[in-house]
Amino acid sequence: MIKPAPPLIKLSAWRSRLLFGMLVLGLISLAARAAYLQGMNNEFLQKKGEARYSRVVEMNADRGMITDRNGHIMAISSPVASIFADPKVVVIKPEKLQQLAHLLEMSSADLNALLTKENRRFVYLKRQIVPDTAEKIMQMKIKGIYLTSESKRYYPEGEFAAHVLGFTDINDEGQEGVERGWEQTLAGELGRRRVIKDNKGQVIDEDVDSIRFPKPGKDLVLSIDRRIQYRAHAELKQAVLANRAKAGSIVVLDAQTGEILALTNWPAYNPNRRSTINNERLRNRALIDTFEPGSTLKPFTVAIALEVGKVNFNTILQTAPGTWQVGRKTIRDVSNKGELTVAEIIQQSSNVGTAKIALSMEPQTMWEMFNRSGFGTLTNSGFPGEASGILRPYNRWRPIEQATMSYGHGISTSLIQLARAYTIFTSGGELKPVSLLKQNIPVMGQRVISRDTAWAISRMLEMATQPGGTAPLAQISGYRVAGKTGTAHKLIDGQYASKSYISTFVGYAPTSNPRLIIAVMIDEPSAGKYFGGAVAAPIFSKVMSGALHILNVPPDAPANNVITFTATPEMEEEG
Repeated sequence: MIKPAPPLIKLSAWRSRLLFGMLVLGLISLAARAAYLQGMNNEFLQKKGEARYSRVVEMNADRGMITDRNGHIMAISSPVASIFADPKVVVIKPEKLQQLAHLLEMSSADLNALLTKENRRFVYLKRQIVPDTAEKIMQMKIKGIYLTSESKRYYPEGEFAAHVLGFTDINDEGQEGVERGWEQTLAGELGRRRVIKDNKGQVIDEDVDSIRFPKPGKDLVLSIDRRIQYRAHAELKQAVLANRAKAGSIVVLDAQTGEILALTNWPAYNPNRRSTINNERLRNRALIDTFEPGSTLKPFTVAIALEVGKVNFNTILQTAPGTWQVGRKTIRDVSNKGELTVAEIIQQSSNVGTAKIALSMEPQTMWEMFNRSGFGTLTNSGFPGEASGILRPYNRWRPIEQATMSYGHGISTSLIQLARAYTIFTSGGELKPVSLLKQNIPVMGQRVISRDTAWAISRMLEMATQPGGTAPLAQISGYRVAGKTGTAHKLIDGQYASKSYISTFVGYAPTSNPRLIIAVMIDEPSAGKYFGGAVAAPIFSKVMSGALHILNVPPDAPANNVITFTATPEMEEEG
């Protein structure tokens, strides 16, 4: 039986016209949008297209060199390469995996672990490798393995200047020393450029467009003289080892400008071998460690007494019987020195004599002298982490504290502060600023004492280096020398250790026209000698002698001026 055909549905004419009109409007909208994007506002499509092949990459800026005052290179960056991978793209056969691991100096298992990291599109395989090795790796043509250029910092002086220069990390950013303190000057600014990459991520055109050229860092000229730096480090290292000491530091200043010509510590480290760096070797003790300066502070106590007229060069004080009671405490000398002039108090380093001079003055007068000499304040050398030391307010001093502070107990300082303070005796009474950068213009100082007082203290300090003084081992053939020893019990956990000492010597030469100041500190010598005159003064003599000859400083004494002697009680001191 034949079924009848379904009835035809007849749409209203307005519905068909509406549907047709909507289609036409849609086509017109699409055409208008296309015209707008391609003709009037095509940046969107261009950006989407370029995103599939164009990339913006950073351009490394060359880090500035660091040189000594004579132009010798002390830190420089050299080009190296780094290898990285895209684990989602890497395709590598087992034999090539082993070959690549060998070139990268790592195990196949460790390399495979890096190459199979999930959810990672970037992973470094090895950074800062030599260009020849990088070239061999790229010749293997392993998919997903890429090369990038970097730079590595190199320090030609090794450990000899480590504590001055510091070092940079693997990203070439300063971490210690000058590298960190002057990071903004040395680092420069990164550049940016546009490159074209293929679908595998390989750069096929490197010179498409430079968005911003890199700005190289500026070179830095230090005040350091590498010849003196080398001599100072070698002598310090030898002395620390010979005296079986815990550590040691030495600072060499230009006596007229305050420029740091050498600064070093032992233990040290080689910044080219990062594996040798630990906290003990890293510490720049000359700037960040503080200690009680002991008798090296006595010249400042005497200087202010001369300034205010309490004593003069030949004033006699009684120090017998070698002890003096202040309240319930007893101040002691190592022996009964009897009557001493003020000059002899410095020469023989009498605690009793210095304490009596101190207590003849108001505490505020002493405090102001110490403060103007730079104690308790930063030297503003620019070096990161520099310590300020401690100079307590004078209104908290008890008489015994004022007495002991006069010979360097109850006050703390860094070696660089102590060396700087002695500029008031070498520059006619002015405290000079210290600098790690070479100075090309005259350096102005701040007046602390008169020229006459500075000259008088110099005479006393010169007597201290002669037989009868505490530092005859500081003498130098052909030059007059002035200086002061210090031998202080070490403060450990708030208590003075009976058998642990800080041995110091600060001096300058030639006395007639000072050119250099050298400060030496030896921490816990344990080879039998611990007095500053026996431990620190000989280091001063060797370094100063070498430095004066390096700088061609004219002699101011006969070649046979060194007076031989045998050890005497005067070389001993307590404070």
